[in-house]
Amino acid sequence: MSKESNSNSFSESIQSKPGKPYPLGATYDGKGVNFALFSENATAVYLCLYDSADDSHEVTRIPLTEQTELVWHIYIDGLSAGQLYGFRVDGPYDPKAGHFFNVNKLLLDPYACAINAPITHNDSWLAYDYKKAASHRKEADPAIVMSKEDSGPTLPKSVVVDTAFDWEDDTPPATPLHRSVIYEVHVKGFSHLHPTIDESIRGSYAGLGTPESTQYLTKLGITAIELLPIHQFTNESYWGYNSIGFFAPQNTYSSSGMAGQQVVEFKQMVKNLHKAGIEVILDVVYNHTAEGNQLGPLLSFKGIDNRIYYHQVGDNPEYYMDYTGTGNTFNLSHPRVLQVVMDSLRYWVTDMHVDGFRFDLASALIRTDEEFGSVSSFLDTIAQDPILAQIKLIAEPWDIQSYNVGGFPVRWSEWNGKFRDTLRAFWKGEEGKTAETAIRLLGSPDLYSNDGRSPANSINLITAHDGFTLNDLVSYNEKHNEANGEDNNDGSNDNLSWNCGAEGPTDDQAINDLRERQKRNFLTTMLLSQGTPMLVMGDECGRTQHGNNNGYNQDSEISWMDWHWNETQQALFEFTSQLTALRHEIPLLSRRRFFGSEQVAYLRPEGGEMTDDDLNNPNTHCLALFIDGLRVSEQTEDGLDIGDEQLIWILNSYWEDISFMLPKIGRKSSSWEVILNTATGQIHPDADTIKGGHAVDVSARSSLLLRLK
Repeated sequence: MSKESNSNSFSESIQSKPGKPYPLGATYDGKGVNFALFSENATAVYLCLYDSADDSHEVTRIPLTEQTELVWHIYIDGLSAGQLYGFRVDGPYDPKAGHFFNVNKLLLDPYACAINAPITHNDSWLAYDYKKAASHRKEADPAIVMSKEDSGPTLPKSVVVDTAFDWEDDTPPATPLHRSVIYEVHVKGFSHLHPTIDESIRGSYAGLGTPESTQYLTKLGITAIELLPIHQFTNESYWGYNSIGFFAPQNTYSSSGMAGQQVVEFKQMVKNLHKAGIEVILDVVYNHTAEGNQLGPLLSFKGIDNRIYYHQVGDNPEYYMDYTGTGNTFNLSHPRVLQVVMDSLRYWVTDMHVDGFRFDLASALIRTDEEFGSVSSFLDTIAQDPILAQIKLIAEPWDIQSYNVGGFPVRWSEWNGKFRDTLRAFWKGEEGKTAETAIRLLGSPDLYSNDGRSPANSINLITAHDGFTLNDLVSYNEKHNEANGEDNNDGSNDNLSWNCGAEGPTDDQAINDLRERQKRNFLTTMLLSQGTPMLVMGDECGRTQHGNNNGYNQDSEISWMDWHWNETQQALFEFTSQLTALRHEIPLLSRRRFFGSEQVAYLRPEGGEMTDDDLNNPNTHCLALFIDGLRVSEQTEDGLDIGDEQLIWILNSYWEDISFMLPKIGRKSSSWEVILNTATGQIHPDADTIKGGHAVDVSARSSLLLRLK
């Protein structure tokens, strides 16, 4: 293909300069745009400019003749923000050697800060000629036959963005992790059905930044929202775990436009949330991309330099090492790929003002393939970065081949899958779960007390976006994913759920009452345990997905937040709000440090301290945690004493009431007040106090929190 610009008046008028190799991507300086693209194995790179009024029309194609340190670059005078562009990269088309260069395919800029249209699959994006392969090479690898179809007319375009924005006096809330309450939320799902938010901005960044949204989150006691992926992704997924643009906010969540307006709208959302004291954490997917396996589309990285950007099978590089279950794994062991991720993280902190990241399948990011001489320095690079030093870093500490809960470095927090599984089993009534429950309530010191970590490094969760909602966890024994179109074969079969006596909705009031109590038990355990709690959107009001535990493709009422609540749902919301307030009210429930053995004890129902044999007895289904604040020497962030309260937290997962003897402490007249009762759903109930040395009845499958008066 010719390396000359198209012969038209626009291309003839273009004034170019060599430009600079850094920064990568498209940089607008008010007078023009510098373009820079890394490719180690390319033989030629072309910059393609497109008409903003007709993005299928390629206005000109300009060869990049300057190359510095494997970065191809050019500066074009007179271009401005809003310009649409893409790259074409030439080189060997040799799938057997791991190369998929195809100059017929337009490619998104890996550093694009905006993309102008939704990314919905088109067969012209495939590197290979699928029609010819299907008809003439039935037994051969279809990727061998190179496609000559131009993908330019159909592929969305990268957008030149002006990064200017008036942040005014925006200041990160910087809530300490141990004082945080995280809320996992989907941008569209949260406000799409909201009855009072303006319809034109529902389901958007703007909708999430409205006073209605921030006031709701504030009342709920939320200090940080964790957004399901908002890096530009392809549209086959509702959740968004198939990123392709690590610098671009998802354009379908913009109510104001897709030609760069999505960047401004996202920034305004962050600004509004910060004013309400709410941090913004992004769920980021750097472990793989939307380009799939060797038969997937050429969208960006694969066509720019496939051998560099992905982990490949060492002796058969046409195929990918798939540690993610998506077809490919991003190769962070290569310094240039690691640079993309680090530049992306820094961009979202410095330019977009986000407060932290949750890393999807984080174990894949530190993958070391010693057999092929591949070592990831991702964790070391993060640890040395001054911009990322003060933000929240949360790992999903597993991938499809490894489970590393407790295995990340000191600055990292982790989704604590052991907390989730243990507490689900405990409240379900399974035998032999009491001893581990006792550890999880204290912030999982078995996992996080080494190397300078704290209870806050344990992100305590009961549910997440993948799996049952809290309502469905206590309403279904089996998954019901028929709506996903996979014959109910998708989603996990191991949910540790219990339907309380009937599968799905029922008119049995006793079952419904038990389900509400179980919801309160789970919420209480998550929010009062040492560590950092994470609440999932809608669990506070009993949102249901009707037994669907894998709503990845459900851009529907199955996944959206339903704001029309009945009295039971409203009561659960009020209980959850009071519960988060109680956590904030009592600093002993969210310490910076682990309790010492002299500061806590587990008590037997008849009095006296539990032994290891008691805790490990398979017939033990209850325990009482005594917290002696008089023995805790610790200050809050404001320099105040953490408090000298003495608390007893009783958890009874047994199916019958149990009588607990309350200890006598200090004065003979000392007495205990109930400040939480999940059996009644009351917090700070107007109830009589109970004298030390007397018993308190704890209802079946319920929890009590008491405080010494």
